[in-house]
Amino acid sequence: MSSLPVSSIRALADLHPKPSNLRFQYGTAGFRTLGSTLESVMFRVGVLAGLRSKKLDGKTIGVMVTASHNPEADNGVKLVDPRGEMLEASWEGHATVLANAADTDAFIEAVENLVKTMKIDVSKPSRVVYARDTRPSGPQLIASLEDGFQAINVEARNAGVTTTPILHYLVRAINTKGTKDAYGEDSEEGYMNKLSSAFKKLIAGKPASPPLIVDCANGVGAQAAAELSAYLGETLPLILHNTATTAPGALNNACGADFVKTQQKPPPSLASHLKPGQRACSLDGDADRLMYYYLDERSQFRMLDGDKIAALVAAFIGDLVKAAGLDGQVRVGIVQTAYANGGSTKYLSERLPVRCVSTGVKHLHHAAEHYDIGVYFEANGHGTVLFSPETLTKFAEHQPSTPAQSTAVNHLVNLTQLINQTVGDALSDMLFVEVVLAHKSYSGFEWDSLYVDLPNRLVKVVVADRNIFKTTDAERRLVSPPGLQARIDELVGKYDSGRAFVRPSGTEDVVRVYAEARGKAQADELAFRVAGMVYDETGGDLAQRPVEFL
Repeated sequence: MSSLPVSSIRALADLHPKPSNLRFQYGTAGFRTLGSTLESVMFRVGVLAGLRSKKLDGKTIGVMVTASHNPEADNGVKLVDPRGEMLEASWEGHATVLANAADTDAFIEAVENLVKTMKIDVSKPSRVVYARDTRPSGPQLIASLEDGFQAINVEARNAGVTTTPILHYLVRAINTKGTKDAYGEDSEEGYMNKLSSAFKKLIAGKPASPPLIVDCANGVGAQAAAELSAYLGETLPLILHNTATTAPGALNNACGADFVKTQQKPPPSLASHLKPGQRACSLDGDADRLMYYYLDERSQFRMLDGDKIAALVAAFIGDLVKAAGLDGQVRVGIVQTAYANGGSTKYLSERLPVRCVSTGVKHLHHAAEHYDIGVYFEANGHGTVLFSPETLTKFAEHQPSTPAQSTAVNHLVNLTQLINQTVGDALSDMLFVEVVLAHKSYSGFEWDSLYVDLPNRLVKVVVADRNIFKTTDAERRLVSPPGLQARIDELVGKYDSGRAFVRPSGTEDVVRVYAEARGKAQADELAFRVAGMVYDETGGDLAQRPVEFL
C-alpha cells in the first residue's frame, strides 16, 4: 500500500494558511461564510474530496463552490456523494476537523489520522467533478480547490460555471454510466435533453402554456435557464429577467427566491412586467430553490411557496398512482418541517401520509427515502420527489388493464425522468409545476385556492448563546431552557389557530421564532411576544435590541 504524498501536501498547504482567528463548521450547506476567508478551506476540501473518493474505491465525488441565496460577498463549498446525494453525515465532522487544523503540520496530522481511522487505501484512485456559481470570488477559490486536488493526485473534471443541481446530476450520471441504473448522459447537454424530452412527452396534446416569467436572481440559473429555454422552444416560452451575472453586487440583490419568500413581494425589477393573472417564478443564486407567485385581479401579490408546490405536485402524483391501478402497491408520502404552513399540512394530511422532521435537507431527503414515492419541499422552495428502485421496477412490470391506466403509468415513468431526484432543482421543479398546471388547466389563482395559508411570521432574535435552546419533536418543542415551552404553550392557547415554535440556528448565534394565527396581526403579535420570551431568557432587554422580522 502506498503512503500519503506528505511533501506534496505540505508544499501546497503552505500556500493556503488558515486564518488564525476563524473557526469553520461544515453544516447542511457545507462550509459557508465570507468568500475572502475561505482559501484554506477550499484547499483542504480538495484533499478531503480525494480521500472520500479513495475510501469509496475511486467513485466520483462532487464539489460545488457556491453560497446559494446568500449575499454576493459570501461563498461556500459542499461535497456531493456518488449517487448525487449530500455528503454522508459522519464525514461532516471530518471536514470540520480538517478545516480547523491550525497550521500545515496540524493539517497533515489530521489527514493521517483520517486515513488511519477510516482505513483509507491511499493507493486507490480518486476522482472528483467540480463546479462553481457566478460569484466574483469563485475563480480564486477554485484555484485553491485545484491545489488540494493536485496535492493528492486527484483525477479532477472541471464542470465550469453551472447550477448546484446540474453538478449533483453530473455526479450521479458519471457514477451510473454504463449500468442498468444509468441516470443520464454525463454532460450539461444530457441534463437539458433529459428534462426537456420528458417535459414534452408529459404535456403532449395539452393546450400551449402561456409565457412564464422567470427571475434568475442574477445568478448561475440565468445561463442554465437560457439554455433550457432553447431546448423547450415553444412548448414553454420563458421570459427571463435578472440575468446580469457579471454586474457587481447584483446577485440575489432584491431578487431571487429567498427575497420573494422573506419579503413576501415580487422583485422590484418585475414591477412593470408582472400583469394580473400572469405566472412568475424566482430561482435562487444557484438554482436549487423555486418560488412561484402571481398578482390577483386587484394586483395583490400572491405567493406560491414550497408548501403550495408540495400540495400541487403530491396530490397530482397520488392521483396518477390511483389512475394507474397501483394504489395499495405504491405508497406516496409527504415530508415537511415545522416551518410548513398549517394550512398545507391539513390539506395534504387529508390526502396522503405526512411526516414532520427536523429542519434541513438531509433530514427531509432521508425521510422521503422511506416511501415508495417520497415528496419533500421546504417552505423556502427547496425540494424534490424520490422514487425507490422497487417503484421503478413496478412501473416497468405493471400490466395496465385499460388505456387510462396505461397513460397514467407512462406519465409516472416520464416524471421519473423530469424530476432531478438527486437534490432540489429549481428548473426541474419549475417544469414539474408547469406539467401539473397544464394537466389540471389551473391558473395561479386556482392553484392558490387548493387551501388557504394561515398568516405567519418568522422572526430572528440575536442571542448571546444559542446553545441554551434545545429542541425535541422535530424541533417543534423546547426542552431547554426549563419552563419556556410551557409559557409559550400558554400564550399560543390565547390565539385562534395559534402555533409557534422556537429553534436555534445551526450556524449563527440567533434563535428563530415562527408563529401562525388566524389573522396577520395576531401572527405578528404572537411572533413578537414569543421572541420577547426568548430574549428574556438571555437576560436582555428586547426594547433595547429589537428583533429582526424576516
